[in-house]
Amino acid sequence: MSDLPFDWRLPYPSQRAPVLADNLVATSQPLAVQAGLRILQRGGNAIDAAVATAIALVVVEPTNNGVGSDAFAIVWDGHRLHGINGSGKSPTALDVSRIEVLGDMPSFGWDAVTVPGAVSVWAALSKRFGKLPFADLFAPAIHYAREGYAVAPITATQWQMVEGLYQARSSFAEAFLPAGRAPHAGERFSLPALADTLEEIARTGGESLYRGRLAERIATAARGDGADLAASDLHDHQPLWVEPLFLDYRGWRVHELPPNGQGLATLIALGILEHFPLGEMPADSAESLHLQIEAMKLAIADTRRHVADPNQYHAPIERLLSRDYLAGRAAGIDPNQAHEVEAGGTLHGDTVYLTTADGDGRMVSYIQSNYFAFGSGIVVPASGISLQNRGACFTLEAGHPNRVAGGKRPFHTIMPGFLTKNGRAVMSFGVMGGPMQPQGHLQVVVRIVDNGENPQAAIDAPRWQVFDRLDVVVEQGMPTRTIEELMGRGHVVRYGDSAAFGGAQAIYRFDGGYLGASDPRKDGLAGGF
Repeated sequence: MSDLPFDWRLPYPSQRAPVLADNLVATSQPLAVQAGLRILQRGGNAIDAAVATAIALVVVEPTNNGVGSDAFAIVWDGHRLHGINGSGKSPTALDVSRIEVLGDMPSFGWDAVTVPGAVSVWAALSKRFGKLPFADLFAPAIHYAREGYAVAPITATQWQMVEGLYQARSSFAEAFLPAGRAPHAGERFSLPALADTLEEIARTGGESLYRGRLAERIATAARGDGADLAASDLHDHQPLWVEPLFLDYRGWRVHELPPNGQGLATLIALGILEHFPLGEMPADSAESLHLQIEAMKLAIADTRRHVADPNQYHAPIERLLSRDYLAGRAAGIDPNQAHEVEAGGTLHGDTVYLTTADGDGRMVSYIQSNYFAFGSGIVVPASGISLQNRGACFTLEAGHPNRVAGGKRPFHTIMPGFLTKNGRAVMSFGVMGGPMQPQGHLQVVVRIVDNGENPQAAIDAPRWQVFDRLDVVVEQGMPTRTIEELMGRGHVVRYGDSAAFGGAQAIYRFDGGYLGASDPRKDGLAGGF
């Protein structure tokens, strides 16, 4: 237990300064930032740094991601963008009838587990774009896992908040509650079994998790619990290289990945908002926020209806992003009155986002997630592998494109973002946190493009989040007058804890180098040289 003579609260308003450098890493955990910077200083590029940072995060921020996570990324190779979708499928032999009896998708246990895709993304990015040997990217993470590290304050709080959900699972408790409880802030935590797992992944180029010893250990654990996940499900997994979607917004081009991720929602909302002069409205005014909220509700409703496994459902993306469709959606917004829209519920998500940039102009926007906290609660014995619960994002609704089935990718919340202008890379960015992600992307873009705020200010600013119908949650710091005027327009507004508004990171490219911005709502930072 930490014996430091103080608590970990930061009770006073503060702001972070942007970090300006030729090489940058920004993420939610300082030790992971250092891992990425170390790789850059050794001669690695932005892709090497991103992979090393992502691997370190599974060790130093296990509350939000792990070896059993999925991952998505957008890479600027110095000339053009590339997208990769690392989401995994449900077990081919999934017994849907067993889930139907429950009446809802389970959030925990094997029925919530899908094939983990993050490791396949690490390997694919390294193979296609990396400079350093893949195994070299694991050194910082292996060190932290074997030798231990002091747990950061916000990570410790998240760990303590969810320990009761998982502590009855013996393999989870052995790995992540070694003292019978979650570690405290400043307390050292190590997981040698995870170090061994990472060494094997490094040695085999990621193959062991899908077609080797680690895959068999996962499949054996599933069989032992009577679960449907099989070695063949892991063997058949491959990440998907995809073309990012884009929407032109007031001279900027906003890029998101296509379904099964929810990035489409941000593009739809921005396409609606282009019909309103947001730049003439104060950034924190009810006039501007009302329009953003109404546009976001419509976009979320469309996304919830149409985002699913792209191999099993062809979403009408061209129609949803067409000028006529977006103009029609905009025409339905009343500037003075909120309207009820089925916005899609209150899904929660715990995620890590990172972004990197190097002196040769490469940039990476990368996101990795268990979905909820430690995921399903399933930990493969003596491995440190916590398996995600992405299966919870399926629906049981008959006829819905995202209806649960075997061998299918679920609706996915995580989404990396990117901005370009006149064919040049401008900003890699992301806002982690379940349904907050498309809303956070929207708010960051509007503040930069329409309101002329710098990326750090756009991240620091108080946020809002829409829930069902007329419900809107706002962050402390939102002007009182704005809240009163939103309520006058019919919104049902309440305050929410800052933890509900995600965490953002961004790297902005300019002629003199890069500007890195990091969210004060997380433990992390932007660092560079």
